[in-house]
Amino acid sequence: MAKGKDVRIRVILECTSCVRKGTNKESMGISRYSTQKNRHNTPRQLELRKFCCYCRKHTIHNEIKK
Repeated sequence: MAKGKDVRIRVILECTSCVRKGTNKESMGISRYSTQKNRHNTPRQLELRKFCCYCRKHTIHNEIKK
């Protein structure tokens, strides 16, 4: 089987509020999660509410390109 035709792919979710802060002294980094999604069921970018340890609250995490 070809690896490029898999239905489930790995994606990386990145915190949107940490990215906006940029070089803020409060934020020491950017929160990232890795997960899988089904390419057929969710063709658009994945967007989930996850806990960000740098912001210390639940924020929206968007899918980024590898």
